Amino acid sequence: MRLRLVPAETNWDFFGKTPLTFGFSAVLMAASVVAFFVIGLNFGIDFKGGTTIRTESTQAVDVGSYRDALTPLDLGDISIVAVNDVNFRANQHVSQIRIEAQDGQEAITPETLSAIEAALKTVDPAITFPSVESVGPKVSGELVLAAVYAVLAAIGAVLIYIWLRFEWQFSLGAVAALVHDVVLTIGIFSVLQIKFDLAIIAALLTIVGYSLNDTVVVFDRVRENLRRYKKMDLKEVMNLSINETLSRTVMTSVTTLIALVSLYVLGGDVIRGFVFAMIWGVIVGTYSSIFVASAILLRLGVKRDWSKPDANAGNQYAGIDA
Repeated sequence: MRLRLVPAETNWDFFGKTPLTFGFSAVLMAASVVAFFVIGLNFGIDFKGGTTIRTESTQAVDVGSYRDALTPLDLGDISIVAVNDVNFRANQHVSQIRIEAQDGQEAITPETLSAIEAALKTVDPAITFPSVESVGPKVSGELVLAAVYAVLAAIGAVLIYIWLRFEWQFSLGAVAALVHDVVLTIGIFSVLQIKFDLAIIAALLTIVGYSLNDTVVVFDRVRENLRRYKKMDLKEVMNLSINETLSRTVMTSVTTLIALVSLYVLGGDVIRGFVFAMIWGVIVGTYSSIFVASAILLRLGVKRDWSKPDANAGNQYAGIDA
């Protein structure tokens, strides 16, 4: 007896409530934009500037103890990461502590640095501080621009890829879904004031890839069915295609979410923001592949004059159960 996440055969009308789903997405995107400009993002050290302290000790790094020792100093955003390297000696334990810029200063003051060193020595008397480096506002601003360019470049590459593989109507639908996912992710980070750093940019780019994968699977089946059912109405073809790929879509999303939720609960504070972005991205990416990308494709229409290939092409996985 096999577990099914969806019925063996479905015939749901995904476009019966298009005005409602489109309106829902439009309202969420508008709210996300308003939140971004009114509330703003809670930028991390990568984008605000700050100081990086490298520590070294013969004792193992205890991130929790380090954080507890520094909390009374009220230094703001602090990131502590244990550094591992195969070239380290057996008793060489290194950590990297990142502290946000204090009161607009590019680097922490000598007094603050002395207080940090004294606090950490109460946890580990053998600790040393080989290096202290600062990231100023100029570098942080460059990182912000680089992050924006990275996301825009990814979306632009998707636009060209889908255009070449399918048609321009497919391309616009896919890009609209990606923009939808990115805007909603930025919006939720703005509302919840979760730290927004370079790891979140990596999550955004991963979300773009995940959402694109879902969209391409649906679009591929749409193109196959358009060739097979030349006289069927476009809306019926798209409903059929989404229903045929629904089992695969749900299976992929649920198994991905199981892994991500486990990481969110057990992975610790260091990766929690990244994992939250991924969880949110999987949810909105799955939604947008069906209710945004496909709805826009239906609105734009597609040509129906392709030559018909093998009728069974691309259907070797159509019977997979979820």
